[in-house]
Amino acid sequence: MPELTRKEVEEIALLARLHLAPDEIERMQRELGAILEHFAAIASVDTSSVPAMTHAVPMDLRMRVDVPEPSLPAEVALANAPRRDGDLIVVPSSIAPARSGTGTEP
Repeated sequence: MPELTRKEVEEIALLARLHLAPDEIERMQRELGAILEHFAAIASVDTSSVPAMTHAVPMDLRMRVDVPEPSLPAEVALANAPRRDGDLIVVPSSIAPARSGTGTEP
């Protein structure tokens, strides 16, 4: 079984933003090692004669003809908007307003 060092598991946990207790680090060494062993078994299979594919089942993608059509009238498109300002949908601001006296004003 491919062995991961304790340091490698700690680095993986750091990258994943996980805090692992000492007993969890030991368990992860075993479990991640088993996962790497499975990947090694898969990688050892000769697939050179297998054609590349994007899906396990053959399928044809049906695409409609791209023809310009008239847009929906604004009144219909905005009929279910909870808040409007003319032909616009009003949404909550995602940017906090600048505070006076913070030195951030232009």
